[in-house]
Amino acid sequence: MALYDVGLQPERTELAWRRTALAIAVGSLVSMRILPVMLDSALWIIAGVIGLIVSALLWVAARARYRAAYRALEPVEDASRLPDARLLLVSVLFSVAVGAVALFAVVSAAAGR
Repeated sequence: MALYDVGLQPERTELAWRRTALAIAVGSLVSMRILPVMLDSALWIIAGVIGLIVSALLWVAARARYRAAYRALEPVEDASRLPDARLLLVSVLFSVAVGAVALFAVVSAAAGR
C-alpha cells in the first residue's frame, strides 16, 4: 500500500491558491481604477498596491507550500511535516481587511452624497 494517493492533490491545492492570488490581483487592479475616482483621493491607490503585493506573496507562498507538501508525502519522509494552515489564516485576515475597507468606502461615498 502506498503512503499517499497519487491523485495530484498537492497540485490541485496549489492551483486553487493560484486562482485565489489571481482573483486578489484582479480585485486590486480594479480597486486601483475605481476607488480614487469614487472617493476623490489618489491615496486609495495604496490599497490596490497592497493587494498586489499580498497577491504576489500568496503566489510565492502557495508554491512553497506545494513543495513542502510534495516533499512530506514522498514515501521516504515522515508525513507529519505537512504544511499548516498559516497561509489560509493570512488570506482570511486579508479578505476581512479588504471587506472592512470596502465597507468604509461605500459608507464614505454614501455620506458624501
